[in-house]
Amino acid sequence: MQTLEITQPDDGHLHVRDGATLSAVVKASAQQFGRAIIMPNLKPPVTTVSQAEAYYQRICAAVPDDQPFQPLMTLYLTDHTTPADIEQVAQSPLVYAVKYYPAGATTHSDAGVTDLRKVWPLLQAMADWGVPLLIHGEVTRRSIDVFDKEAVFIEEVLAPLLDAFPRLKVVLEHITTEQAVQFVLQGEDRLAATITAHHLLMNRNALFQGGIRPHHYCLPILKREQHRQALLYAISTGNPRFFLGTDSAPHLLAAKETACGCAGMYTAPLAMPLYAMAFESVNALDKLEAFASFYGADFYHLPRNQRTLTLQRTDWRVPDFYPVADNRVLPPYAGQTLTWQVVA
Repeated sequence: MQTLEITQPDDGHLHVRDGATLSAVVKASAQQFGRAIIMPNLKPPVTTVSQAEAYYQRICAAVPDDQPFQPLMTLYLTDHTTPADIEQVAQSPLVYAVKYYPAGATTHSDAGVTDLRKVWPLLQAMADWGVPLLIHGEVTRRSIDVFDKEAVFIEEVLAPLLDAFPRLKVVLEHITTEQAVQFVLQGEDRLAATITAHHLLMNRNALFQGGIRPHHYCLPILKREQHRQALLYAISTGNPRFFLGTDSAPHLLAAKETACGCAGMYTAPLAMPLYAMAFESVNALDKLEAFASFYGADFYHLPRNQRTLTLQRTDWRVPDFYPVADNRVLPPYAGQTLTWQVVA
């Protein structure tokens, strides 16, 4: 297969930041994706529907005229979110979900939930209104090894939460472990998971090849090879509870190459070529379209996109960097050769 034409995909997990960075990075996603679930972890975070609507307008203003792209907005769940906020989400035509960050779990998560019990009534309201909960699934206790935080979260937090709210729709985002794959496979249809391209293609050795590689640092952190193989198995099954979410997260060069570098990989410009390489590695290119273009739309009860995207098998060199806001952002595989490219 030299050319692959698929229904235009959606990104189930995207960071576009704000200001000058937003203007630069939105274009990269709009060139490939028809829609994207937009993360709300700005500074300050997007905690109300009115803030989400204003953010929506800023994103739309950055979309090129020839690239129809729809941002699907989310609210940032905090200890101070109210049931009225959840009702407004349910009634908003622009806001599609609520994001749960355990406080301190990742970039700009300081305003996250400090104790899940504090928002128990809100979870019931979300279940009642049919509002999905998007979860960064890691515990934050310092006593837990960073490579075990997802598995512990599933056991200690996610399983009891799903038992307590049998009608709550949940997306366990950017899964990275064998435990997560098995948990989703054994779960109900109201539970789904997104998978990033970088977790499909890299294991934790990528953090240390030739020295410390700060541009490969992300959260959840890259795991050992057995977990990467579990993710590849998940996409090869064609199970509709797994769908695409890049978790593309741009950080300027100085914010990555520093004493305490930020977590995140800017994969948006390379997203579909990277996914194609991952699916091809397990002889599952025939499963890519559904994973990228159908399952996420179906979970959010959205019509599937009408446009198409064409990828071609051809070698091309990833730029050394992408210019963003008079600065630079380095993507993974900078200066290296990829074997699939978006051509239309």
